[in-house]
Amino acid sequence: MVIPEWGQLIDKAQSPQTRIFNVKDGVITMESNGVTFPTRPMFGVIGVAPASGEIGTFFADRHGGNMDDHLNGIGATVHLPVFQPGGMLAIGDMHASMGDGEISGTGVEIGGKGIIKVDLIKGNAGGWPITELKDSWVTHGTASNIQDALKIACDEAAKLLVDEWGFTIEDAFIFLSVAGDLGIAQNCHPLPDGFAVAKMRVPKISRAPHPFKNM
Repeated sequence: MVIPEWGQLIDKAQSPQTRIFNVKDGVITMESNGVTFPTRPMFGVIGVAPASGEIGTFFADRHGGNMDDHLNGIGATVHLPVFQPGGMLAIGDMHASMGDGEISGTGVEIGGKGIIKVDLIKGNAGGWPITELKDSWVTHGTASNIQDALKIACDEAAKLLVDEWGFTIEDAFIFLSVAGDLGIAQNCHPLPDGFAVAKMRVPKISRAPHPFKNM
């Protein structure tokens, strides 16, 4: 979908448009041009209730929410801080595929079913959502602009390396620079009311095999 005044190519595409995709047997076909590519199913919204007040599922912040990270798919574990009794977990916004940045404002929107396991892990001190994969763990940061979001994602990764695994801040800084992958999960919402979600992907190594020691 193209939404006027949304996304990274708003100066190129000014009229609203929609594209239809066929999804079958793990393959997505774009009807307008016949382009095919593999599915990459994921949930755009994974979050709990915030520390105070109410917040719609459109938004993302420390509580998770509309993170729109394509890594939050099959086999991923998403660690969320808990701010309210019972957590009040919400999951939805399924996509057959979505790229980093979600630059036009949508992925391949689709209905579906997911099998989800929820555990309460006490004693972990993550302040922002963290996605754990087989080969890496991923910190997130959300802000009104991408530069601040990128800094939060880096800060959170460095904090875990220092607090959980005994790195010096200088060693963490350099390790993330040479081995981490800084990226954008979502950056399509226009200012002044928009937001951006960034991520830092940290490879699992013997010194830091998980985001938390208490795993």
